[in-house]
Amino acid sequence: MFADSILWPALLNGLTMGSVYVLIALGLTLIYGVLHIINFAHGSLLMLAMYLVLMLFQGAGVDPYAAIPLLVLAMFALGYGLQRFVISRASHARDENILLVTLGLSLVIENLAIHFFHSDPRSLETAYSINTVDVLGAHVSVPRALAVAGALVCGAALWYLMARTDLGRAIRAVAKERQGAMAVGIDVRHIFAMSFGIGLACVGVAACFLLPMYYVSPHVGNSFVLVAFTVVVLGGMGSFAGSIIGGIIVGLVESLCGLYLGESLSQIGVFVIFIAILLFRPLGLLGHRA
Repeated sequence: MFADSILWPALLNGLTMGSVYVLIALGLTLIYGVLHIINFAHGSLLMLAMYLVLMLFQGAGVDPYAAIPLLVLAMFALGYGLQRFVISRASHARDENILLVTLGLSLVIENLAIHFFHSDPRSLETAYSINTVDVLGAHVSVPRALAVAGALVCGAALWYLMARTDLGRAIRAVAKERQGAMAVGIDVRHIFAMSFGIGLACVGVAACFLLPMYYVSPHVGNSFVLVAFTVVVLGGMGSFAGSIIGGIIVGLVESLCGLYLGESLSQIGVFVIFIAILLFRPLGLLGHRA
């Protein structure tokens, strides 16, 4: 049995990593909640955002956290354009075609990244990368502590957008009843593109919080998007609160499995949860029937 001195830091590590998963899964949840499709390009777009953060840091000296507004704008614009002018047109409004289009986008982005950046992992170091904060006797790195704060702020911002703004009400209307939304004058195509853009803006935020404590390579998005899918399914498809709860649970389970089973087997528990939730509660913790 592990001593409390080891268990507590492992729990904190799971909490901080779970916060990053929350940031990635929130965008995936929004896109699914409105468009009702799984975005297979989500991981590749996360990888692209991480390379943008790296280039801003190396080329212009922009701190990853200072780059958040730039990444939000850039990824929102990219997401809006992809949905409005590529995904929507190429899919001809058929959901099964959208899956294939996003899968194709994922392959294109990954191969372009391999061509321009090669397959070597890259990372960045800042003045605070090795700094830590004390949390009840356990030391947590500053980037990991900031990731928790980022997840809370991003989650609160999305809640406010969806609950208190006209855009949020329009998004919820389209998610619930497309035909009815069109009947009252809502531009459904515009709302689809806005939702995709906001979902990718969340990915941009996640990249800014992730890169100071992780590395980037052309394939890094694959591992994160698999975990993000698990978070979304666990929390309930389309539920923001479920994504937050699911992300924390997945982060804690992954950390504890790494502690007890070894780092190489840390994700076994994550995929056991994924299988179990599909078998016994396919709607997820906070999901509901359409």
